[in-house]
Parts: sequence; C-alpha cells; structure tokens
Amino acid sequence: MTAMMPKSLKRQLIVRFLSFQVGVPFVLSLIFIVWLNYTADDGVVTAPKFATIAETAIHRDLGGRLLIEETPELAALRRTTPDFWFVARSGRGEIVGTGSVPLGYRKLARYFKTGHSLSADGATSGQIPLAVIWRISGPAGEFKVLGKGDLFSATFVVLLMSNLLLLPVFGVIAIVTIAATPWIVRRALAGVAVIAQAARGIDIDRRGSRLPLTDIPSEVVPLVDAVNGALERLDQGYERHQRFIADAAHELRTPIAILQAKIEASEPSAIAHGLSRDVARLATLTEQLLDIQRADRGAPMASVDLASLAQRVVGDLAPLVIASGGELALAVTRTGCVLADGPAIERVLANLVQNAIEHGGQIVTIHVDSPVVEVEDDGPGIPVEERKQVFEPFYRLRARQTGAGLGLSLVRQIMDRHGGRVGVHEAPNGGTIMRLELADVGKG
Repeated sequence: MTAMMPKSLKRQLIVRFLSFQVGVPFVLSLIFIVWLNYTADDGVVTAPKFATIAETAIHRDLGGRLLIEETPELAALRRTTPDFWFVARSGRGEIVGTGSVPLGYRKLARYFKTGHSLSADGATSGQIPLAVIWRISGPAGEFKVLGKGDLFSATFVVLLMSNLLLLPVFGVIAIVTIAATPWIVRRALAGVAVIAQAARGIDIDRRGSRLPLTDIPSEVVPLVDAVNGALERLDQGYERHQRFIADAAHELRTPIAILQAKIEASEPSAIAHGLSRDVARLATLTEQLLDIQRADRGAPMASVDLASLAQRVVGDLAPLVIASGGELALAVTRTGCVLADGPAIERVLANLVQNAIEHGGQIVTIHVDSPVVEVEDDGPGIPVEERKQVFEPFYRLRARQTGAGLGLSLVRQIMDRHGGRVGVHEAPNGGTIMRLELADVGKG
C-alpha cells in the first residue's frame, strides 16, 4: 500500500486564503449586478447606428427637397434591424424619415432636442428606450434625427471599471498572502519544531522524558498530551518488565546455588559433570538478567585502570577456561585509566571471554591498549552479515547453540551507557576480535 504524502499546511492556507479573497468579491459583484438590474432606472445613451447612416443617406434633389437615398449601409441596417426607423428635421423645419416610424414620434419631430432619449406607446422607466435624438451633419445640411436607438447600461460600465481598479488591489493582496502565510505559519508553529527536537531525543535510555507544552498552539495541545500519555504508559510498562526480570533473577539465584552445591558434593561422574555445566549456564543466565537490570539502573562513573581490571577478570576466569581445555592470556600494550563503571566493565569482559570459549575458541587473549580493550579468540568467527545482529537480545548464530543470546546485548547496553563503542572484527587467524572503545579520563 502506497503511503500518502503529507499535505503542506502552508499551501492549504495560501490556497484557501486566495480562494476566500477572490470568491467573496465575486459573490458580492454578482449580488450587486442583480440588485442593479432590478433597481436601475436609466442608462447611458450611445451614438446610434442610424445617425451615422442618416448623414450619408439624406440628400436633396434638384428642386431642393429632402430625400433618402438607399445607400449600401442603409440597406444593410434594414436587413439586420427589421424595425429600424428614423425621422430627421432640418433647421428650416423640413422633415424626412424612413421605416415604420411610430405615430407618436412623427408628431414629436419638430420639438425634440438632441441628446435625449424618448419613450412612447406606454413605455415605462427602466425599459430600453424606443427612440434617441441625435444631431448630424451631411451633404443635405444639419439635422436633428430621431430614431430607434440603443441604451447602454451604466451598470456594466461601473462594474467593469471597478473590477479593473480592483485588479491591482487583488494582486497586492495575493502577493502579500503568498509571502506572509509561510511566515505566519512558521511563527505559529515554532513550538512544534521544539517538540519534534524533543521527540527525537527520546529513546530507551532516556525514559521519563516528555514533550514540552510551551509555545505551541492550543489546537496542538491535545496531540501533545496524547503522546505524553503514551510515553507515560510505555515507561510504566517498561518499569514493570524490569522489576519482573529482577525479581525472577533474584528468586532463581538461591535454588541454583543450592543445586550447584549438591552437584559438587555428589560423587564425580559424567552425569554430574554435565549437570554442573548446565547449572553453570543457568547461573550465568541469571546473572545476565541481573546485569541488564543493573545496567539499566546505572551507577556512578569513576576512574578505572583497564590493565588492573583485565588482570582481575583473567584471574577469575582462568580456572574455568583451563578446566574446559582452553587458554586465557593477557597482553598489555599501554596502561591508562578510563571513566567507567568498574563492575560493569568487568562483566563486559567476562561475557566476552565466556562467549569466546562457548563458541569454539581454545585460545582467548585480552589485549589492553588503553582506552581500547580487545578480546581475541581462535574460533570459527562471525559472518560479516551477522556482525550487527549478534548484539540484538536473544539472537544466536546457530539454532542449537547454547546460551540465551543475552551476553552481547548486555555488552552493547553497557557500552552505550558509557558513551563508548563495541565492534566485531576478524582476527588474523580467522577468529573474532571484540573491540571495546572507552573514553579515557583525559577526554572525559
């Protein structure tokens, strides 16, 4: 299923603001047009077509009498306007006309004034006028012409001019909206960036952290409260889990110790040896569970001499390694102190040595080159593709391998708490080198 791309809040606000700014004036203009159509009483008289045509169509015959010549323009106007008509009056009172002139206008010809529109035959205010008076000058002299004219609505002119004048205003508003909206969104959601930064810092080693509620919009507060509530429930669940592990490990230590003592007191035999080895693994698992709980709880850091610490680990584990048929050696290249939790680092080295012996290593060497410690074995090694996975809890290289898969997970957890690193490398003899890098006192 393809994940949907998140929608930009800035883009949505810009589009909606511009739609609102354009839509509202548009709707108001429509309302204004409707209102003017119902309320407007008059319009603007335009220069009628008949006036221009009458200038060239009115002539005088040889006797000086007025007549109308059927010019091409006049013929074309008759075809396009079947009800075309006009009446012309000269300065001497002569009258000539063409078309179906309404009876009322024939009587008005001697009285009309130029520039006026006239209504007749019951025409009411607000209707298109039936006649227009205009002054013309042609070959036959000057005339006042009364004819069928047009009334151009002033409403259209007002709306057109107002819209043309408002276009620059709308342009400025659009530019301001496009430029100001991202800035407004950034200012309003500045606290969200702080929340995101705080959320990125929350992990398993920084429990108890909560997202801040300061400087954020009130609309975002419910979301932050819900996330903080989820973090609180996760912390509580993790604490219950840790308490269960610690309680279970503590409860197992006593029966394991009793069982181990009884096996040691029994007669030596192959069965007793096998049981002793299995109980030792169970005891190791119990201690690893307790180590996880201790590592999670943490301890104060202090200056630790790595060479002395490694000597103690070799002294404690050498009998067990020799008993299993292996060898354990210590090589110190450079001594020095590191800032660490001494007991935790001892457990790390002990886990690495035990892992090396359990996974086929016969010769295990601890190299100290402060602040780096390496545990090298001559075992089969760890495949490159699995070198990151071995640090995951309960991960085992082989399905039938002994152990619970917690040793290396515990090592990484302790090194992370120290701000150090642990890595897997291939040894020159084909085995494995587990490298620990700590911070020395001078750099701490």
